[in-house]
Amino acid sequence: MNFIDLFAGAGGLSEGFVRQGFNPIAHIEMNKYAATTLKTRAAFHYLKNEGQLSIYHRYLRKEINREDLYKSVPSEILSNIINKEISDESIEEIFQIIDDNLSNRENTNVDVLVGGPPCQAYSLVGRARDPYNKEHDPRNYLYKQYVKFLDKYKPKLFVFENVPGILTAGKGKLFDDVQRIMDESGYEIKPKLLDASHFGVLQKRRRVILIGWKKGTNFHYPDFDKAQHDFTVSELLNDLPSLIPGETKDFEYCNKPNLFLKSFVIRDEKDILVQHISRPQNERDRKIYKLAIELWEKENKRLKYTDVPEDLRTHKNLNAFLDRFKVVGGNIGFAHTVVAHIAKDGHYYIHPDIQQLRSLSVREAARIQSFPDNFFFEGPRTAIFTQIGNAVPPLMAENIAKDLKAMLK
Repeated sequence: MNFIDLFAGAGGLSEGFVRQGFNPIAHIEMNKYAATTLKTRAAFHYLKNEGQLSIYHRYLRKEINREDLYKSVPSEILSNIINKEISDESIEEIFQIIDDNLSNRENTNVDVLVGGPPCQAYSLVGRARDPYNKEHDPRNYLYKQYVKFLDKYKPKLFVFENVPGILTAGKGKLFDDVQRIMDESGYEIKPKLLDASHFGVLQKRRRVILIGWKKGTNFHYPDFDKAQHDFTVSELLNDLPSLIPGETKDFEYCNKPNLFLKSFVIRDEKDILVQHISRPQNERDRKIYKLAIELWEKENKRLKYTDVPEDLRTHKNLNAFLDRFKVVGGNIGFAHTVVAHIAKDGHYYIHPDIQQLRSLSVREAARIQSFPDNFFFEGPRTAIFTQIGNAVPPLMAENIAKDLKAMLK
């Protein structure tokens, strides 16, 4: 079963579909760091299938460079990653690359199209800061590029992911247009608001998942099973060594993988710890973090900016955005939503251990998004945090892929 991933980012959606046996024909992603992440992940999957994971592990341990890693993989595997912006100017060239990829395969059909156009334009916060409600933002209309791929490749099914704000942008008119042109392309569609925590992801993350299928088929919107468990966020983090701000500790875990990590495919005995990297933090912020953690530990309450002593404040605004500092609660069953803002500062993602007084490391943020520990992100730390914050949790994607696969069979 072949699929194409549009606006692929770091490949959270793709990861879920690949795990379920789907074959990627193309990933299209404009960001160079995310596109390189996709290449490295493609190398991982190829080497794993060939029983040559030792090459990948040598890369993680910095024993070989990226160029050497890529040389160990057939060029057609890496040519699936198309590092281009999808636009009127580029789309014919992208189609040609995909057509060339398909011509070399036994199955030349595209069974599934997946992807979510960049969502900042539909963000409720973004719109609140824009007097025109993002009316003129070109990202509002990237769904039209998505539909061009439906028209060209006519997949049996498609998955369109986005933030809840897409439903209300432009007083609902924008989403009416999305549904109309998908209908005109010959698809029945159904949108639902789904929460990643219902799929075993230890994070509250609500997203619109629109699934479409060709008119006249017997496909439908799946009834996804809700994951049942009693795990807490601390079980997601407790095998990772403690860090001070600005520190990196790679290669060695401090505990064996627990039941959660093994059951939900986050870590196994063969994994190598990588990208356990914490950002630097100044002493003022660490003092505020201590107050936030103490309040959470004693009362399970969130620190408000008005609770911060005056000598530690850097903002005079005490009327809005009072939840500037937020602890990731280790004693509860899910973290709050990880978003791309984690790249700017870590105040909204404070590690629950009062001994560390820091924000989440790259690896911890990736785990909260359900990325496995063998997933390596390319680029500088800020770019990596952005990739993680923008991603579809792979565990959620895999459950969606599993039900679509059952229908296709």
